Amino acid sequence: MNSLSLVLLAGNPQQGGGGMVQLVMMGAIILVFWLFMIRPQAKKAKDQKKFIDNMQKGDRIVTIAGIHGTINKINEDGTLQLEVSPGSYLKIEKSSISMDWTLAIAKAANA
Repeated sequence: MNSLSLVLLAGNPQQGGGGMVQLVMMGAIILVFWLFMIRPQAKKAKDQKKFIDNMQKGDRIVTIAGIHGTINKINEDGTLQLEVSPGSYLKIEKSSISMDWTLAIAKAANA
């Protein structure tokens, strides 16, 4: 290693207490990252789980693939029987339901 890389790794020996400032800045960066990235994603995941748990037979839904249908049956194994047209059924996973698109369709139908 050359002397420049040793100075960069060890820090500048002429600065007193510089390590504390760097530690505080790193903590601030982690806090901002948590506030703007992790916390909103966790809240959205919690809302999605609550939305899926509250679905009932007869609800109109949209899957993440864009398939529109009505819930005909909720199975115990985490799947749904989705009626896409009269007499035509698909078996899908509960996790494949789009909360955002389903709420947008429901909002448009109510308006």
